[in-house]
Amino acid sequence: MSQPPEDDWDEHDARGVARRFDDDLLALRGTRHHDESLADHVLDPGDPGHHDDPHLDPGHRPRRRRHRSPWLVALALGLAGVVVLVAAVYSLGSLRSLVPDLAAGGEDVSTADYEGEGSGEVMVEIPEGAAGAQIAQILVEEDVVGSVSAFSTALQADPDSAAIQPGTYRMANQMSSEAALERLLDSEYREFSGVTVREGLWVDETFTVLAEETGHEVADYEAVDPEDLQLPAAARGELEGFLYPSTYEFGPDTTPQEQLQAMIDQGVQVYDEIGIPDDQLREVVIKASIVQGEGQFAEDLPKIARVMENRIEGNSETNGLMQMDSTVHYIYQERGRAGTTEEQRSNDSPYNTYVHPGLPPGPINSPGEAALRAAMEPEPGDWVYFVTVDPSTGETKFAETYEEHLVNQEEFLRWCEDNPDQC
Repeated sequence: MSQPPEDDWDEHDARGVARRFDDDLLALRGTRHHDESLADHVLDPGDPGHHDDPHLDPGHRPRRRRHRSPWLVALALGLAGVVVLVAAVYSLGSLRSLVPDLAAGGEDVSTADYEGEGSGEVMVEIPEGAAGAQIAQILVEEDVVGSVSAFSTALQADPDSAAIQPGTYRMANQMSSEAALERLLDSEYREFSGVTVREGLWVDETFTVLAEETGHEVADYEAVDPEDLQLPAAARGELEGFLYPSTYEFGPDTTPQEQLQAMIDQGVQVYDEIGIPDDQLREVVIKASIVQGEGQFAEDLPKIARVMENRIEGNSETNGLMQMDSTVHYIYQERGRAGTTEEQRSNDSPYNTYVHPGLPPGPINSPGEAALRAAMEPEPGDWVYFVTVDPSTGETKFAETYEEHLVNQEEFLRWCEDNPDQC
């Protein structure tokens, strides 16, 4: 509500408000004599004989100011203060009832804490995305720390507490909150199985790596039914090509099925990030697996993908045959040799790209991100041939004509002469 204009807010109005205020104060003293108004004392301009203001209403002329006892004034102010204090206390109590108890969900308000480094050993798993309160609750449940409140206090006092990583930690029983936090921030107490599955491995090779690094048996992985895994539809119920190569941290209790699912899930995430359409996923993974099997350096992969596309299109020199040795190696599940024999290249398997034109029926290994991107976006060019002239270094040369390719192939044959056990 706005205040009236200044011209309309005359002294008469002011004195009326002042007298009402004065009445309230005097009521505390048990009297309501207007001739002893505190408002008169406050508003009187000073001189008791100053009555010639033309704006004053004749019926409200200034009264003569009388001296008041300081004890009475003090008593009035004291009583007013008590009223205000009582009202404030009451209001604060009502307000506090609206504030939730923040200690451990309102149930455990204990601030108890253990002392020292604790004793024994207990394995504690901190899950992905766990916040401070959840970590504290886990530690309390495992009897590592004495209370949620004590550990939360330690978290708030340490600026490095945000660096706690998910994983399994070697903790002790009944540690002080500070000691527990120190361990969670020390990588030496973090237990994990860091398993690196490199690009281009076959499923059986992947099983071997996982078994060796996590203490399981290869048979444990072979016993996992693909139907029990959430594979993308493009996999058609087969693992080959869809166990994404990466480094994984598996907890000590992670089962083989859970490990395989983690690899599948990681692959799906990468497919989405790259932007591979679902209806093209199988074809892209097949192409990428061949690119992965043929190339050793990331910069060569888009060129290899282009050679494959140029041959699939039905180039007259290859009649649609990709003629990739990696597909023949997959048939025999053999490693260690750079080339293939004439007998191997005549195998009638549908995976033999020397015999059957176009793509094989499925992936031949698990391709990584670089190979997947290369299959999606081959480098522009007219190359039809390529050969790794030095398998020990991975040096690869590309050619647009068969004559140029023969020159490059001679270089490869010379390397084979020097390394007969590798060709």
